[in-house]
Amino acid sequence: MASEESFVVLVHHRGSVNRKTRSGVKFTDKNPLCIVVTSTTSYDDLVSAVLMKLGLDGAKRVKKFFYRIPVTVLQNTVKYDCFTINNDEDLQVMFLCRRQFPESGGSNRNTNTLANPAGSSSRPAVASSSIPVYEPVVQHVASPSFAVDLNGTEGDEVVERENLPNALVGVAPVGVGDGFLVDEEDDDVEPDMIDDDSADDIGATGPALEVGGSSSGTQQYPPHFSSLDLDAMRHEGVLGHAVGFGARDVEGTTGLTEFQVGQQFQDKDEALLSVKTYSIRRGVQYKVVESDHRRYVGKCSEFGNGCTWLIRLSLRKRKGIWEVKRYNGPHTCLATSISSDHRSLDYHVISAFIMPMVRADASVSIKVLLNATAAHFGFRPTYRRVWMAKQKSIALIYGDWDESYNDLPRWVLGVQMTMPGSVVVLKTSPVRVGGQVDESQAYFHRLFWTFPPCIEAFRHCKPLVSIDGTHLYGKYGGTLLIAIAQDGNSNILPVAFALVEGENAESWTFFLSHLRQHVTPQPGLLVISDRHNGIKAALEAPDGGWLPPSAYRAFCIRHVAANFALTFKGKDARRLLVNAAYAKTEVEFDYWFDILRSEDPAMCEWANRIDYSLWTQHRDEGRRFGHMTTNISECVNSILKGVRNLPVASLVKATYGRLAELFVRKGREAEAQMGTGQQFSQHLVKCIEANMKTARCFTVTLYDRDNSEFTVAETTPTGSFSLGTYRVSLASRTCDCGYFQALHFPCQHALACCAYSRVTWTSYVHSVYQISSVFSVYRMGFTPPIPEGFWPPYDGPTVIPDPDKRRAREGRPRSTRIRTNMDEADLNRPKRCGLCRQPGHTRRSCPQVGGSSQTGHH
Repeated sequence: MASEESFVVLVHHRGSVNRKTRSGVKFTDKNPLCIVVTSTTSYDDLVSAVLMKLGLDGAKRVKKFFYRIPVTVLQNTVKYDCFTINNDEDLQVMFLCRRQFPESGGSNRNTNTLANPAGSSSRPAVASSSIPVYEPVVQHVASPSFAVDLNGTEGDEVVERENLPNALVGVAPVGVGDGFLVDEEDDDVEPDMIDDDSADDIGATGPALEVGGSSSGTQQYPPHFSSLDLDAMRHEGVLGHAVGFGARDVEGTTGLTEFQVGQQFQDKDEALLSVKTYSIRRGVQYKVVESDHRRYVGKCSEFGNGCTWLIRLSLRKRKGIWEVKRYNGPHTCLATSISSDHRSLDYHVISAFIMPMVRADASVSIKVLLNATAAHFGFRPTYRRVWMAKQKSIALIYGDWDESYNDLPRWVLGVQMTMPGSVVVLKTSPVRVGGQVDESQAYFHRLFWTFPPCIEAFRHCKPLVSIDGTHLYGKYGGTLLIAIAQDGNSNILPVAFALVEGENAESWTFFLSHLRQHVTPQPGLLVISDRHNGIKAALEAPDGGWLPPSAYRAFCIRHVAANFALTFKGKDARRLLVNAAYAKTEVEFDYWFDILRSEDPAMCEWANRIDYSLWTQHRDEGRRFGHMTTNISECVNSILKGVRNLPVASLVKATYGRLAELFVRKGREAEAQMGTGQQFSQHLVKCIEANMKTARCFTVTLYDRDNSEFTVAETTPTGSFSLGTYRVSLASRTCDCGYFQALHFPCQHALACCAYSRVTWTSYVHSVYQISSVFSVYRMGFTPPIPEGFWPPYDGPTVIPDPDKRRAREGRPRSTRIRTNMDEADLNRPKRCGLCRQPGHTRRSCPQVGGSSQTGHH
């Protein structure tokens, strides 16, 4: 796994000079303090670090942080806005901006090393290792900065940096912030814009950046697009390479760049994005007068009422480019209504902005993207619009959502050619048109797949498998079913996958039948799952091969506790149930269960309706190896992070690449441990060492000549009090404490018996914990995938997605999460309008709609 990102921020004291002037407050501390933060740093941790570094812990408090975020980035111009950070979600916006602008001005390698003490790369990570995505060269810009408000105070309108030490110039990566502004006095003015008037932000080799000015020339970027935005859009096919840009500055305080007659764009999409972004930046509305394949004309919504803004673009057929033929600007109107949204901020514009963030992490939440978009543009779009923008970005990066289904048959042929022995089962359903079956097309129904290294690996894993399902988050619904194994070093390993329409008896039967046939044919296997009726029906099928004694079933205690919490509220009762489930002896179980009964007898009656062998550890006969959950969340977060957000073809390709990486990394670790002469896995060694450290004063009594049956009396160091007596059988590998038979390696009492008999404890450890067995799990590696151009041809029907599985086109996407008591909404919380965000009315009755209908702003 990639190392955690870390970087340095600089902390400055804010002086009291020029505090109310437009030029802003200057940094007067010439020796800033450095604070190292990581991508997992919480807001509270950041507050504590700032106060401790400044020596103000307990004397001051931090009300909020102000983050300097890029608003307009041209070739020689950087414009910053102020984004307020109040919580962890706002802090994630900062980290995403850091990934969008991954390098600071200048290319000094020593500086970059300072910025990443952990040695991690500042480049954004590709969402899927098996699908390499080209990273465009990003023009370096100056680093935005932080302002921290102490003692409940807020900063001034503008903050200007000056005279940073040369050794620390450009230390903080772009988008993270290279300064904290500390205020120790009262100030009621909150900053609304942070400009950069100095070239001190830039590294020694970086270009000089200025604010408010822009040089003209053929390489000038279009108005109101950063170089990163254009590079990302141009790479993904949204924009071509614009030529012949000539930009001129707007007189006044806006600092925005106007269009120019003769300005050229590669295609119409590029021209429209530039016009829309200009309109958003100015906070004005325009209407389209004419738009076709040859011409585009837009006028201000107030055209004829005092504003003459107009733009006309035409296609030059000979060159195939679009050019500004007429332009009347800038706007002379003012917005007469205030809205939190902007009509031109559609999902196409948002997609161009968030694409670098989605490329870095396909699992980034819509809420984080929404906050980043609002901070960048100054308008807050709807959740649905940002969701659509993310789907478009994913489609541009990883392929079209619909076409990806037709890529599956060729992938099946390609992966079987790459790794003979791969098991891939693709099921389709017929397409009926007018009552007749369309032979040229077929609906995607289900897909099961596994790879030879996974099949071989499971033979050396613990004799148990966890199964669970997780929902897909893309344009089309569905469920990803996963079978998870675990090696002797407590590493989880997905061994089989299936894409199905949802969790039901038929889909689980499809998955479990192929899992039993191809991956897990071993007898006496334990299956850990939730209590879904579909799983129950599939496991209890007479011909499925999952009935005892061929296989046994156990419940995931996390799911059992979640079901328990639906009926009985309170964390204490839930904790008691979990403690009872984890108990390794009947005595310990009865202890927790009696406490639960004293809380509410109905709780015990609820638990008694479930067979004890299915959810308690002391009745599982050692089949669980101490594992009480399905590990689905750990598997998705650590190995399959982000794949649920991808089109289906990219999803299945990602599983191949992610597993290839996992086998290489874990195989190297096991091989290195074998090279040092270790006999057992690190996990087992740590457990044995812990058992030896916790061993107290034991009195061992032998009861047979074969050195197999013992009693161990545990006493206090003085020997005055007895702490209990335990029977230990080395022959049957059991102990009254329950740990020996549950975990399959000696407990502290068994270790005492081994020491008493002068026999080695290693012979009483299950073979799965041997380092040779762990290495055997990853011995068989993956082969590099054959390029798609060499895959065998597919001549079957076109596979298309089932239209019934498409998510709703209107409204907020329906959540597929299973709701628990943690998701209960506050009924007393007032609902807010979707436009102005004010309580008391809805979007339909918003007074802004009534006011804007007269002015033409909506």
